Amino acid sequence: MDSPPEVTAKKKHPCPACGGESIWNPSKQALVCPSCGTTTAVEATPEEIIEHDLVAALDSISDDNRGWQAEKKSVKCQHCQAISVFDPARVAQRCDFCGASQLVPYEESALPFRPESLLPLKVSEGQSRDALRSWTKKVWFAPTNLSRLTRTDNVTGIYLPFWTFDAQAEADWRADAGFYYYTSESYQDSQGTTRSRQVQHTRWETKHGHVSHFFDDAIVSGSRGVPSHLLDKVGPFPTSELIPYSPSYVTGWIVEHYQIDLLEAAQTARTRMVSDIRSMCSREVPGDTQRNLQVDTQFSDQTFKHILAPVWLMTYTYRAKGYQVLVNGSSGKISGDYPKSWIKITLAVLGAIIILILALSVMDVSNSTSIRGK
Repeated sequence: MDSPPEVTAKKKHPCPACGGESIWNPSKQALVCPSCGTTTAVEATPEEIIEHDLVAALDSISDDNRGWQAEKKSVKCQHCQAISVFDPARVAQRCDFCGASQLVPYEESALPFRPESLLPLKVSEGQSRDALRSWTKKVWFAPTNLSRLTRTDNVTGIYLPFWTFDAQAEADWRADAGFYYYTSESYQDSQGTTRSRQVQHTRWETKHGHVSHFFDDAIVSGSRGVPSHLLDKVGPFPTSELIPYSPSYVTGWIVEHYQIDLLEAAQTARTRMVSDIRSMCSREVPGDTQRNLQVDTQFSDQTFKHILAPVWLMTYTYRAKGYQVLVNGSSGKISGDYPKSWIKITLAVLGAIIILILALSVMDVSNSTSIRGK
């Protein structure tokens, strides 16, 4: 077996003033030395963001597209299975995704597919802390001590892995389109009186058509450390704002190694595209109802890219169970999981029952008054 290729570009970023290691500061969009505060601008990367041919990539991905272009260290959490990638000088004591201390060094047989673009972080750490404090005050049925549990001193900035997919879809559809029409019929009510009513019928006609649609940057998470339902709630991530990847942008920051690989992500994207194109075809069927929808879809111009997107992540534990709160680093949108207080839920249910009983009592009194008035 051939040994994996080495990372040849082990770039460091020494401070021009004191020689210390500079760290990327997203809010300043520059490298900042934590020792003396010197700011160093990062030269703009002239490279274009390239869309890769999906079919060719699934057959063979070139080693030229692998590696981080900088010296990195990886650890894997034995509890949540997340793989964190960070600078060698950093010592990881706990998992940034679940808080567990069960970390082991991680090495893989081949270097990872390198991200070629990323979203710049627009939400500062201070803004993320403010959003988290506000969030703790708004969640329903949370324990009263939630704000204490979710201390914002454990907020971590992380770049999460994503895949994006483009494809041109051409779909031919065929379906039975139903058109409602009505006829009158006579019937006798419970008093024996003959009455007339409208009866609905359906006239079925076979219809067919074509839908053409281009899927642009259909995004699929490559993360195992953050659940998909939280990512869906804080989305979307503005892929139109992607910039070319440079090691400078992730210097001093944690990057999650993708665990949903290209093949699995492509299958997920295809499933979503097929579902979306079927819905588009369904909307094209005329009439009031439909049945037997058949869709034949052909995909072409299929491309992909691997990107990084920033989030602020907070983890906390309540009664031995871990929870996560997520802030979109591009938009500031926030969502999180939290424990439910059975006391608050019980009080809310009792309150609803009391309100219902009072409302029924008022209705009874009103009806009694009306009867006596007559």
